[in-house]
Amino acid sequence: MTQEIEIKFIVRPEVITSLREDLNALSNERQSGRKLVNIYYETPDLLLRRHDMGLRVRGVDGRFEMTMKTAGKTLGGLHQRPEYNVPVEHPVPELARFPADMWPAGLDAARLEQAVKPLFRTDFTRETWVVTFEQAHMEIALDNGSVDADARSEPLCELELELLDGDVSALLKFTERYILRDGIRQGGLSKAARGYALAQARAVGEVKAFSAENMPAGATLEQGLVVALESALSHWQYHEELWARGVADAASEVYLAIKRLQHALALFGAVIPRKASTHLREQLADYEQQLISPAREQSVLWSATANAPKLALTDFMVTCGWRPYLDEAAKKQLQGSLKRFADTQLGRISAELKKTFHAPPSDYPAQLPRLQRAVDMAQILAGVYPPAHSAVWIANWQALEGAVAAQRAADYEKLRKLAIKEAPFWRHSGR
Repeated sequence: MTQEIEIKFIVRPEVITSLREDLNALSNERQSGRKLVNIYYETPDLLLRRHDMGLRVRGVDGRFEMTMKTAGKTLGGLHQRPEYNVPVEHPVPELARFPADMWPAGLDAARLEQAVKPLFRTDFTRETWVVTFEQAHMEIALDNGSVDADARSEPLCELELELLDGDVSALLKFTERYILRDGIRQGGLSKAARGYALAQARAVGEVKAFSAENMPAGATLEQGLVVALESALSHWQYHEELWARGVADAASEVYLAIKRLQHALALFGAVIPRKASTHLREQLADYEQQLISPAREQSVLWSATANAPKLALTDFMVTCGWRPYLDEAAKKQLQGSLKRFADTQLGRISAELKKTFHAPPSDYPAQLPRLQRAVDMAQILAGVYPPAHSAVWIANWQALEGAVAAQRAADYEKLRKLAIKEAPFWRHSGR
């Protein structure tokens, strides 16, 4: 088994030439023109997909390799997944050749081998470069071809940077310095995810609203920070892909993800010094300005301004970029109880809302940023409570936020009164 760590980008064809020239200048180890055929296998009921596994047989230069990718993690465009690779004689799975301890309970290799059938394929030409940067070695692959399922097809033009050895921070720093540019964007969807959607003739997803975070039991403040940032980044990446595919309202969710990130950083700013996230917050603010522009267009997705904060956030999280800025007291506090922190912060959020909305504000729209920040912070912190306890309190304030955002003035007063009178759900609330 190997641990695959790579970052993926979708590339516009018009920037391929300049990208290739830059990579040629960085590496003397280049290989071009290799044609790769990848056949993805699955059962009729998508059993492998339901176990977060992907089975592929790759053919290149008359040789074949069978690969099983197992459950992993995607953070921004950074993909980390365990994978098993076995040479085979033909482009047909021989599942018994995988290690027995790879299989989840209940999956039998022999039965599965009889059930899997080709579902889709990717055909592309691959160019590769091997680069050394800050004592890390990485392979850069540019793939140009298509994803095909039955009579359906979509173009494929991707850049993948895989860490061969060294620190992941070097991979991210190299990417920021040499790869980031207009005309590429970080890809949250793997080739397999695109192939599954194509094979099933369905969209890659639908617009989803934010909800309360699901925090682990006994979470520390640091764990709460990580969950909040990961969730917002996932929301951003997911809806960016929908926006790129023309799904209505997805762009608005990208904007809300940026705001959620800003609010999460502000929430935990009580412990983490602002200078730890200065660079990230500046880049998020730059992208926010593009998103609120009346001329907002899909082309913004391909700008360096859109992708720089995503890469910076990925780096911030992977390297725990806040830790070098903490003194011993802050480090101790960050390992303290998220529940206690939530009790205190929710009390402050509630007090601010009651002060603002104890009577009808003279200008409701002017209070929208305050409402958005309060609802976001409450949803982050509510993850340490049972959903049944927090749902109504959050829903009432969220309803007022939605009415103000949509300028439904006739609903303001009714929703304000409902929100104000709802009892708090956290401890030490005074109820």
